[in-house]
Amino acid sequence: MAGLTTHILDTSTGLPASGLPVELWSADGKTRLAQHTTNADGRTDKPLIAPEDAQDGFYEIRFFVEHYLNKEPAIDASEPPFFDVISIRFRYDSARPHHHIPLLLSPYGYSTYRGS
Repeated sequence: MAGLTTHILDTSTGLPASGLPVELWSADGKTRLAQHTTNADGRTDKPLIAPEDAQDGFYEIRFFVEHYLNKEPAIDASEPPFFDVISIRFRYDSARPHHHIPLLLSPYGYSTYRGS
């Protein structure tokens, strides 16, 4: 799948994070470009943006993790989730045919990287 994709894995359970809302925004945060929810594999069913619709420059992905973390067994269920929204800003370069930004999520931390 070309364009911009994501994959969210819950490192506390070792499972994909399903049912998690994901939005793609312009870098200035004023325009929502796409809105999806992750499927059972922790991926969106379509790319966040198709290569023909992307322009070079910065974008922001917002992962709305609070609802997901509330429904999953937490390390300490007496505490509310530590994160509500995780925002990742990145540069899109049309010279690369595919951009993939995975999110590795736990109740108290996350990591991401430029995937393939």
